[in-house]
Amino acid sequence: MYDTIVVGAGVAGCVLAGELARRGNKKVLVIEKRNHIAGNCYDEYDEYGIMVHVYGPHIFHTEYERVYEYLSQYTEWYEFGHEVHANVHGNIINVPFNLNTLHKVYDEEKAARLENKLVSSYGMDSRVPILTLKENEDPEVREVAEYVYENIFLRYTMKQWGKKPEEIDPNVTARVPVVISRDNRYFKDKYQGMPLQGYTAMFEKILDHDNIEVQTGTAAEELLTIKDDRIYYEGEVFDGPVIYTGLADELFGYEYGHLPYRSLKFKFEHYKKESFQGCSVVNYTVDEDYTRITEFKYLTGQVNTPETTIVKEYPEAYNGENTPYYSINNPDNDGVYAKYKAKADRIPNLYLLGRLAEYKYYNIDAIALRSLELADSLVRGSE
Repeated sequence: MYDTIVVGAGVAGCVLAGELARRGNKKVLVIEKRNHIAGNCYDEYDEYGIMVHVYGPHIFHTEYERVYEYLSQYTEWYEFGHEVHANVHGNIINVPFNLNTLHKVYDEEKAARLENKLVSSYGMDSRVPILTLKENEDPEVREVAEYVYENIFLRYTMKQWGKKPEEIDPNVTARVPVVISRDNRYFKDKYQGMPLQGYTAMFEKILDHDNIEVQTGTAAEELLTIKDDRIYYEGEVFDGPVIYTGLADELFGYEYGHLPYRSLKFKFEHYKKESFQGCSVVNYTVDEDYTRITEFKYLTGQVNTPETTIVKEYPEAYNGENTPYYSINNPDNDGVYAKYKAKADRIPNLYLLGRLAEYKYYNIDAIALRSLELADSLVRGSE
């Protein structure tokens, strides 16, 4: 019945299935454990008519023209330059720390003096790691680096990753930038925006093809088994490509143990007023147990609605019951993953694709590009 089986209907699975069905003329079965498509990008209207991102905010941005043009076949865009603010002891500042932030943190005379020092030392529109600033001979410049480290990076990272200060990799700290610019946009990519009708609607269009069958609410193990380096579909050997986007350790029955992740807990709140915080995202880098608050109407352009919905994010450990979001990459964990990858490599028609299957972080555009390139390879291989 099927030429290809795709496990998972997130970004990776949807893009790949759509391409194989259209360009490759393949009959594709998409199996999705959740009761909906679009993975963590899934969005829907809440009971108050506000479109919300159920698994936290997802903002599209890319330099990859191919990805932008591909997705633009299935959506129009709401042009949106994402800005992030941080609440530091009640003071709302711009993140990453830039020249505008400088003037919110320091008095006008000191801010002007520091701005001149930063511009003359590093040049306008540069991104300077705080480690570089800490090595500057000027104590006032070093003070800026210390402020960023203590108030924007350190405690936020402790909350996000459940770490103590001494457990935070200094190599990560070194990359935290101060931006010598007045551009408040968080991303600098050429293409930035949100699917006008939402991510779910976009992925529904990608999967809307006669060659594609989607089964939601279906776990992969209900239909697929692996034995002696062969894949079986409903008890019969399946020799076509199987693209797996789920947890690598789950695929192989946790033979080498569980791969650790960080998870998130979301608390949605609705307010009968026009705005809660006046912008899309505020990070809580010092105080509060949550790491950020997202007000969705500013992400999606629904700014004329008389009421508003927000979500607070609380980081937590992945326990097997909640959702795995971020792989915890270190030599030990990567070594365990390598064992699962070696098992997968012994199965010639199995392809691991995506954040969970590859145990690494991808932005939306990067995994879409990966999926397009894998589709290129599979289509060429079948010609």
